Amino acid sequence: MRILSITAQKPNSTGSGIYLSELVKEYARKGYSQAVVAGVCREDEVELPDGTAFYPVYFEEGKLPFPIVGMSDEMPYRSTRYCDMTPEMSGRFEEAFLEVIACAVKECNPDLILCHHLYLLTAIVRKHFPDRQVYGFCHNTDLRQMCKTDLQREFIREQIRRLDRIFVPQEAQREGVLRIYQADPEKIETVGMGYNSRIFHGGGEKKNDGVTRIVFAGKVAEKKGVMSLIRSLSVLYGREDACRRQELLVQLAGSAGNQKEYELIRDMAVKCPYEIRFLGRLSQPELAEVYRGSDIFVLPSFFDGLPLTVIEALACGGRVVMSDLPGIREWLFKSAPGGDVRFVEMPRMRNTDEPVPETLPAFEERLAGALLASIRTKERKTADVSGISWEGIAAKVIERGP
Repeated sequence: MRILSITAQKPNSTGSGIYLSELVKEYARKGYSQAVVAGVCREDEVELPDGTAFYPVYFEEGKLPFPIVGMSDEMPYRSTRYCDMTPEMSGRFEEAFLEVIACAVKECNPDLILCHHLYLLTAIVRKHFPDRQVYGFCHNTDLRQMCKTDLQREFIREQIRRLDRIFVPQEAQREGVLRIYQADPEKIETVGMGYNSRIFHGGGEKKNDGVTRIVFAGKVAEKKGVMSLIRSLSVLYGREDACRRQELLVQLAGSAGNQKEYELIRDMAVKCPYEIRFLGRLSQPELAEVYRGSDIFVLPSFFDGLPLTVIEALACGGRVVMSDLPGIREWLFKSAPGGDVRFVEMPRMRNTDEPVPETLPAFEERLAGALLASIRTKERKTADVSGISWEGIAAKVIERGP
């Protein structure tokens, strides 16, 4: 089988990029012929399996003089927001990608085209390659863009409905695809999320030095709940049974979304009663080592689909404290049973990913309470993640074949 995978963003850099890369690796193991089209900058290093043809679309030069267009408003690299794209920019975007994709299709003659994100580029591919089998992957940020951004909304909706199959991580996204795109429910399949068990697994021993280590991984940004996390640590410190300063260490793994916001977060961290370390962006093996050396993984995010980081942390034997994001609790209990996961009731939201400010203090109180309960727990649980794999997802995607 010949497969062409397409994304408008950098592969390897975000959750959706990792998703694409892991599927490419699985299909490489099966011996399939593959090619990848992705938006990158000239200096980027892209890691793909040997034999995978790479067709880059270069931003910040030529037809695309602006930064890569990101599905999130804040990306871990220089980016352009879809809401800021002018008609001229959209036209350049379409022209640049179509030129490269047409070349890839001609040279590789794919049996199947896999497009990541149910948004502008996937709609363009569906329109211009009507005789090809085109499947689309929902990564949740596409649903948010459809709700928040007017950019070619009707065109996108019309073309997404014409995809041959649509894959969603869990039921909350299935409902979103039905509501936003009015897609045929027979085309939509729930595939969950995989993780790399070769990298993320238990083993090794945590330091027995009386320090509880908490780790966050993701974009260090307000919408990921990092500011609320820092404020919740101050709330925790004020409780009678709180940890002493030297008994708690918080590590933030990930790069900035918005640089100004990142600097504000760093200033907040300096004033926090507990030590907060900024680890920067880590490779997957480096992140796995941090997980194995930590006690608790925390994800206070205000918007997420099916966060891969939670699965990876559970696979490394950690406890989890996270926002009670729609659909996650049910999926985790079914797919990763037995783990020590505490869910924190969300603040009231507006515009899909913006917390109502006056509801944040109560959320941060709840987050502090969940963290303290996880710190003080004596019981040790291990999640069963054996049923989650990229291999299983890769097989499900092509099981009916084009």
